[in-house]
Amino acid sequence: MTGTGQADGAPRVIRTDAETADGLSKCSRCGATQIALNIGTGMLRCSFCRHEWSTPGANEAFGLDEGVGDLTGITMGSGSADLVPTAEVVLTFKCSACGAEIVVDTASSTQARCHWCRNKLSVNQQVPNGAVPDMVLPFSLPKEKAVEQIARFVRKRRFFAHPRFREEFNPENVLGAYLPYMVVDVNAHASFSGQGEHQTRRYSVKVSEDRSETRYDADLYDVGRDFDLEVHDLAVVSSRERLDQRSGTSNNVINAIRPFDLENAVTYDSNYLAGFTSERRDTDVADLAPIVDAQSTDVARHVADDTLGFYGRGVRWDDERLTVKGQRWVSAYLPVWLYSYHQTKRDGEPMVHYVAVNGRTGAVMGSVPINYPRLLLTSAAVEVLGIVVGTIVLALGALS
Repeated sequence: MTGTGQADGAPRVIRTDAETADGLSKCSRCGATQIALNIGTGMLRCSFCRHEWSTPGANEAFGLDEGVGDLTGITMGSGSADLVPTAEVVLTFKCSACGAEIVVDTASSTQARCHWCRNKLSVNQQVPNGAVPDMVLPFSLPKEKAVEQIARFVRKRRFFAHPRFREEFNPENVLGAYLPYMVVDVNAHASFSGQGEHQTRRYSVKVSEDRSETRYDADLYDVGRDFDLEVHDLAVVSSRERLDQRSGTSNNVINAIRPFDLENAVTYDSNYLAGFTSERRDTDVADLAPIVDAQSTDVARHVADDTLGFYGRGVRWDDERLTVKGQRWVSAYLPVWLYSYHQTKRDGEPMVHYVAVNGRTGAVMGSVPINYPRLLLTSAAVEVLGIVVGTIVLALGALS
């Protein structure tokens, strides 16, 4: 790990690609470049000699699992630096096996194959366009398991699913994708003040001949909480499109399959991406900072809530403050199995539905296009049935 600091409050940068080399990534045993992830073991495997190995753990390599309480200012991995809009995304490498010059377009991939000798060339050093992160969390859930999860999820919702979706659904059309995230550690101080109620008495009061009300007596207290806070491994998606939570999108699906076991992330090697798709980061720290602050405040609120057992009638916070003393940002690729379905709604607007599976834990969530006529008909039938049953109960009560 190599770190650099700058004056005038500029971020301290951890060089997460300091020891990487671009071009040919060879198997140390046989020299082949046909390398891919073995999902069963989580290690890289040479397709020729079957030798397996893994890159170092990111926590150990960059010290990401320690020192959160000592963070001041902004620390970031070199793969998390601000994007440079004019950065060159088409890179040319000289194949060291045959000497041919090969082009790698980092806008769509970080690997290319030499068309003469078939060797693979990889981009592991960071370029300022978000294509190469600081670390990667490899897939560990096989595709067949993801297919089972997605099929089970859709099967439970088939009755209300749109007929065309039911006809066209094919869980085999599942793709593995590495999605871009920022992983943030936060060192902060939280202060809360407000009022809480502690119940002292509960009793029943008769308000009419046939009706009583339950009432409460409670003491009112001024309540304050003041504490240091460490937030570890807060993962925020760093794709602008995935951050769009407006109605008409199903991006909340991606957030619903967290958390990821980030402690098992490894230093980036483009060979982990072989056979999968990936999406480039297109946001900077400044774009995501308000989200991190809001989620850190939520964490602080939960920590404070765990100490409020005495105030059984609840606490109302009138003032909430989170003072951030330091943050550490690293960019990461996290694994997701995706099934997507493109729907054209009745108003002509397109909408993409996703069923997503966490590529580590198997957690699944999705959005399925709805058959609204069937949903409305079922709701109406349930409502009519409720009215009929209620009328019968009232009639039987009157007879008795």
